[in-house]
Amino acid sequence: MADAQGLADDRALLGRTSTAERVSDILRSRIAEGFFPPGTRLSEESIGGALGVSRNTLREAFRLLTHERLLEHQLNRGVFVRMLTDADVEDIYRTRSLVECAVVRGLGEPPYAVDGLAGAVSDGRRAARAGDWKGVSTANIHFHRELVALAGSARTDELMRSVFAELRLAFHVVDEPRRLHEPYLARNRQILTALQEGRRDEAERLLAEYLDDSRRRVVDAYRRSGAKDERASG
Repeated sequence: MADAQGLADDRALLGRTSTAERVSDILRSRIAEGFFPPGTRLSEESIGGALGVSRNTLREAFRLLTHERLLEHQLNRGVFVRMLTDADVEDIYRTRSLVECAVVRGLGEPPYAVDGLAGAVSDGRRAARAGDWKGVSTANIHFHRELVALAGSARTDELMRSVFAELRLAFHVVDEPRRLHEPYLARNRQILTALQEGRRDEAERLLAEYLDDSRRRVVDAYRRSGAKDERASG
């Protein structure tokens, strides 16, 4: 009974933490969709007012996202969306390669449930026709999120949620989004076709090449951006 009474005393914390987790889910999704670019200061007053949550709840959500490396607290300045480094980008892609390729490699016998992948491919093509390259980027992230979901693992989905949100932060530094994203429309389609036809090994090979090429492109963009910043400051 004494143990139960101790848990009862923590009931208020449970409700607050649960709300903080829901708020962190919302903010993570907003980051992943590109609404909060790197370097954005997050206002406790405006976000708390918009979501109708207390300052303490919002601060707990910020803490959770800081732990996920999506936000950072700057002393006497506030909470900001993180600016990634090229080393961060390398690590994001290393994680993606380990997880995404393993998901495809671990698929059982076909047919595979690829409706989500097909929807993301269609969304990407539609956004490209409209010249919406941010939308193409979002569809691309959705494609890979759906690919990870083929594992049927809630833990893997949760792990990759933050990775994909960080990936969006990496994309923000690219000054020619069409040049980065357009080639992957066709490559997503190739991976989808291979899975539709039950060619799992081919899909894994295409995915590994895709991720390596994307890593090099994004890291190069980061290094060019850093060089431009140095020239500007000089």
